[in-house]
Amino acid sequence: MPPTVPAHVFNALKRFTSCDVGDALIKLNVRYGGYLHGLRMYSPTPQTCTTKILGPAYTVQMVDAADTTSPKPSQHFVDGVSKDAVVFISQPEGFYSACWGGLMTTRAKYLGAKGVVVDGNVRDLGEHREMGFPVFAKGTSALGSNTFTRASGLNVPVQFTSETQKRPLTINPGDLILADQDGVVVVPVEHAEKCLKICEERFEIDEKTMEALKNGEAMGDTLARLRK
Repeated sequence: MPPTVPAHVFNALKRFTSCDVGDALIKLNVRYGGYLHGLRMYSPTPQTCTTKILGPAYTVQMVDAADTTSPKPSQHFVDGVSKDAVVFISQPEGFYSACWGGLMTTRAKYLGAKGVVVDGNVRDLGEHREMGFPVFAKGTSALGSNTFTRASGLNVPVQFTSETQKRPLTINPGDLILADQDGVVVVPVEHAEKCLKICEERFEIDEKTMEALKNGEAMGDTLARLRK
Protein backbone atom coordinates (compact mmCIF):
# COMPACT_ATOMS: atom_id res chain seq x y z
CA MET A 1 0.00 0.00 0.00
CA PRO A 2 1.23 3.54 -0.73
CA PRO A 3 2.34 5.57 2.31
CA THR A 4 -0.25 7.94 3.76
CA VAL A 5 -0.24 11.44 5.22
CA PRO A 6 -1.61 11.76 8.80
CA ALA A 7 -5.26 12.79 8.77
CA HIS A 8 -4.72 15.98 10.79
CA VAL A 9 -2.03 17.12 8.35
CA PHE A 10 -4.18 16.33 5.33
CA ASN A 11 -7.20 18.16 6.75
CA ALA A 12 -5.13 21.22 7.70
CA LEU A 13 -3.60 21.47 4.22
CA LYS A 14 -7.07 21.84 2.69
CA ARG A 15 -7.22 25.51 3.61
CA PHE A 16 -4.17 26.41 1.52
CA THR A 17 -3.77 27.11 -2.20
CA SER A 18 -1.34 25.69 -4.72
CA CYS A 19 0.60 28.96 -4.38
CA ASP A 20 0.92 28.55 -0.61
CA VAL A 21 2.01 24.95 -0.90
CA GLY A 22 4.40 25.55 -3.80
CA ASP A 23 6.19 28.33 -1.89
CA ALA A 24 6.51 26.07 1.15
CA LEU A 25 7.94 23.22 -0.92
CA ILE A 26 10.51 25.58 -2.44
CA LYS A 27 11.73 26.27 1.10
CA LEU A 28 12.00 22.51 1.59
CA ASN A 29 14.14 22.21 -1.57
CA VAL A 30 11.58 20.08 -3.39
CA ARG A 31 12.29 20.27 -7.11
CA TYR A 32 10.23 23.03 -8.75
CA GLY A 33 8.34 23.41 -5.48
CA GLY A 34 6.33 20.39 -6.58
CA TYR A 35 4.75 22.54 -9.31
CA LEU A 36 3.79 20.91 -12.62
CA HIS A 37 4.07 23.63 -15.25
CA GLY A 38 1.79 23.48 -18.26
CA LEU A 39 -1.24 21.84 -16.62
CA ARG A 40 -4.49 23.80 -16.51
CA MET A 41 -8.05 23.33 -15.33
CA TYR A 42 -10.50 22.24 -18.05
CA SER A 43 -13.44 21.18 -15.88
CA PRO A 44 -15.79 21.94 -14.25
CA THR A 45 -15.03 25.33 -15.84
CA PRO A 46 -11.73 26.72 -17.08
CA GLN A 47 -9.73 28.30 -14.25
CA THR A 48 -12.71 28.59 -11.89
CA CYS A 49 -11.87 30.39 -8.67
CA THR A 50 -13.73 27.96 -6.43
CA THR A 51 -12.61 24.52 -7.59
CA LYS A 52 -9.80 22.91 -5.59
CA ILE A 53 -8.94 19.26 -5.17
CA LEU A 54 -6.61 17.60 -2.70
CA GLY A 55 -6.02 13.89 -2.40
CA PRO A 56 -3.49 11.05 -2.54
CA ALA A 57 -2.21 10.21 -5.99
CA TYR A 58 -3.40 7.11 -7.81
CA THR A 59 -0.85 6.93 -10.60
CA VAL A 60 -1.20 5.46 -14.08
CA GLN A 61 1.66 5.01 -16.52
CA MET A 62 0.53 4.97 -20.16
CA VAL A 63 2.71 3.50 -22.88
CA ASP A 64 2.60 3.30 -26.67
CA ALA A 65 -0.13 0.85 -27.72
CA ALA A 66 2.46 -0.85 -29.92
CA ASP A 67 4.57 -1.65 -26.85
CA THR A 68 4.33 -5.40 -26.30
CA THR A 69 6.96 -5.66 -23.56
CA SER A 70 5.61 -3.38 -20.82
CA PRO A 71 3.30 -4.93 -18.21
CA LYS A 72 -0.43 -5.16 -18.82
CA PRO A 73 -2.79 -4.55 -15.86
CA SER A 74 -5.26 -7.28 -14.94
CA GLN A 75 -8.09 -4.73 -14.92
CA HIS A 76 -8.99 -1.46 -16.59
CA PHE A 77 -6.95 1.19 -14.82
CA VAL A 78 -9.95 3.28 -13.81
CA ASP A 79 -11.44 0.32 -11.90
CA GLY A 80 -8.53 0.53 -9.47
CA VAL A 81 -9.30 4.09 -8.36
CA SER A 82 -9.89 4.39 -4.63
CA LYS A 83 -12.25 6.78 -2.87
CA ASP A 84 -10.91 10.33 -2.41
CA ALA A 85 -7.91 9.71 -4.68
CA VAL A 86 -6.68 12.09 -7.36
CA VAL A 87 -5.95 10.14 -10.54
CA PHE A 88 -2.60 11.11 -12.08
CA ILE A 89 -1.98 9.86 -15.61
CA SER A 90 1.39 10.02 -17.35
CA GLN A 91 0.96 9.94 -21.13
CA PRO A 92 4.04 9.37 -23.30
CA GLU A 93 5.30 12.47 -25.08
CA GLY A 94 4.50 13.05 -28.72
CA PHE A 95 0.92 11.74 -28.81
CA TYR A 96 -1.91 13.91 -30.09
CA SER A 97 -4.57 11.54 -28.76
CA ALA A 98 -6.35 11.77 -25.41
CA CYS A 99 -6.02 9.22 -22.62
CA TRP A 100 -9.01 10.32 -20.52
CA GLY A 101 -12.63 10.81 -21.55
CA GLY A 102 -16.19 10.99 -20.36
CA LEU A 103 -16.65 7.28 -19.71
CA MET A 104 -13.61 7.26 -17.42
CA THR A 105 -14.89 10.28 -15.52
CA THR A 106 -18.23 8.51 -15.07
CA ARG A 107 -16.55 5.51 -13.49
CA ALA A 108 -14.02 7.50 -11.44
CA LYS A 109 -16.72 9.76 -10.03
CA TYR A 110 -18.82 6.73 -9.05
CA LEU A 111 -15.80 5.31 -7.20
CA GLY A 112 -15.35 8.59 -5.31
CA ALA A 113 -12.28 10.09 -6.98
CA LYS A 114 -11.63 13.76 -6.27
CA GLY A 115 -10.54 14.49 -9.83
CA VAL A 116 -7.96 13.69 -12.51
CA VAL A 117 -4.67 15.26 -13.53
CA VAL A 118 -3.36 14.23 -16.95
CA ASP A 119 0.19 14.78 -18.09
CA GLY A 120 -1.15 14.75 -21.65
CA ASN A 121 -4.51 15.19 -23.36
CA VAL A 122 -8.17 14.74 -22.46
CA ARG A 123 -11.41 14.82 -24.44
CA ASP A 124 -15.21 14.98 -23.93
CA LEU A 125 -15.00 18.30 -22.09
CA GLY A 126 -18.76 18.75 -22.15
CA GLU A 127 -19.28 15.46 -20.32
CA HIS A 128 -16.75 16.24 -17.58
CA ARG A 129 -18.32 19.67 -17.07
CA GLU A 130 -21.83 18.27 -17.00
CA MET A 131 -20.77 15.90 -14.23
CA GLY A 132 -18.89 18.65 -12.39
CA PHE A 133 -15.75 16.52 -12.30
CA PRO A 134 -12.42 18.35 -11.89
CA VAL A 135 -10.08 17.72 -14.84
CA PHE A 136 -6.59 19.18 -15.23
CA ALA A 137 -4.45 18.47 -18.31
CA LYS A 138 -1.85 19.78 -20.73
CA GLY A 139 -4.24 19.83 -23.67
CA THR A 140 -7.26 18.39 -25.45
CA SER A 141 -7.85 16.07 -28.38
CA ALA A 142 -10.81 14.77 -30.38
CA LEU A 143 -9.18 11.32 -30.51
CA GLY A 144 -9.36 8.61 -27.85
CA SER A 145 -6.56 6.37 -26.67
CA ASN A 146 -7.57 3.36 -28.78
CA THR A 147 -4.68 2.34 -31.10
CA PHE A 148 -2.50 5.11 -29.63
CA THR A 149 -1.76 4.37 -25.96
CA ARG A 150 -2.61 1.86 -23.25
CA ALA A 151 -2.22 1.63 -19.50
CA SER A 152 0.76 -0.26 -18.15
CA GLY A 153 1.84 0.50 -14.57
CA LEU A 154 -0.76 1.21 -11.88
CA ASN A 155 0.23 2.87 -8.60
CA VAL A 156 3.86 3.08 -9.66
CA PRO A 157 6.21 6.08 -9.60
CA VAL A 158 5.74 8.25 -12.71
CA GLN A 159 7.68 11.24 -13.95
CA PHE A 160 6.59 14.67 -15.13
CA THR A 161 8.53 16.93 -17.47
CA SER A 162 7.61 19.97 -19.55
CA GLU A 163 9.29 22.34 -21.99
CA THR A 164 10.36 24.53 -19.11
CA GLN A 165 10.90 21.79 -16.50
CA LYS A 166 13.17 19.33 -18.26
CA ARG A 167 14.50 17.62 -15.12
CA PRO A 168 11.97 14.93 -14.18
CA LEU A 169 9.76 15.40 -11.15
CA THR A 170 8.67 12.05 -9.71
CA ILE A 171 5.10 11.53 -8.51
CA ASN A 172 4.78 8.56 -6.18
CA PRO A 173 1.57 6.74 -5.27
CA GLY A 174 0.16 8.36 -2.15
CA ASP A 175 1.83 11.75 -2.69
CA LEU A 176 -0.69 14.54 -2.18
CA ILE A 177 -1.88 16.35 -5.29
CA LEU A 178 -3.35 19.81 -4.84
CA ALA A 179 -4.87 21.46 -7.90
CA ASP A 180 -6.73 24.74 -8.22
CA GLN A 181 -7.07 27.74 -10.54
CA ASP A 182 -3.36 28.58 -10.20
CA GLY A 183 -2.06 25.14 -11.09
CA VAL A 184 -1.07 21.72 -9.81
CA VAL A 185 1.47 20.92 -7.09
CA VAL A 186 2.59 17.58 -5.69
CA VAL A 187 3.44 17.20 -2.01
CA PRO A 188 5.73 14.24 -1.31
CA VAL A 189 4.46 12.27 1.68
CA GLU A 190 7.72 12.75 3.57
CA HIS A 191 7.45 16.56 3.32
CA ALA A 192 3.76 16.95 4.16
CA GLU A 193 4.09 17.86 7.85
CA LYS A 194 6.91 20.35 7.33
CA CYS A 195 5.05 21.80 4.36
CA LEU A 196 2.00 22.39 6.54
CA LYS A 197 4.07 24.11 9.23
CA ILE A 198 5.61 26.51 6.71
CA CYS A 199 2.21 27.21 5.13
CA GLU A 200 0.75 28.12 8.51
CA GLU A 201 3.68 30.38 9.40
CA ARG A 202 3.65 32.06 6.00
CA PHE A 203 -0.13 32.56 6.11
CA GLU A 204 0.12 34.64 9.28
CA ILE A 205 2.86 36.77 7.75
CA ASP A 206 0.89 37.26 4.54
CA GLU A 207 -2.17 38.35 6.52
CA LYS A 208 -0.13 41.03 8.31
CA THR A 209 1.51 42.06 5.03
CA MET A 210 -1.84 42.45 3.28
CA GLU A 211 -3.24 44.54 6.13
CA ALA A 212 -0.20 46.82 6.08
CA LEU A 213 -0.45 47.35 2.33
CA LYS A 214 -4.18 48.11 2.59
CA ASN A 215 -3.27 50.76 5.16
CA GLY A 216 -0.91 52.40 2.68
CA GLU A 217 2.48 51.11 3.77
CA ALA A 218 5.17 50.86 1.12
CA MET A 219 5.79 47.40 -0.30
CA GLY A 220 9.56 47.46 0.26
CA ASP A 221 9.33 48.59 3.87
CA THR A 222 6.53 46.13 4.64
CA LEU A 223 8.38 43.15 3.22
CA ALA A 224 11.58 44.11 4.98
CA ARG A 225 9.74 44.37 8.29
CA LEU A 226 7.60 41.24 8.10
CA ARG A 227 9.56 38.84 5.94
CA LYS A 228 12.90 38.87 7.69
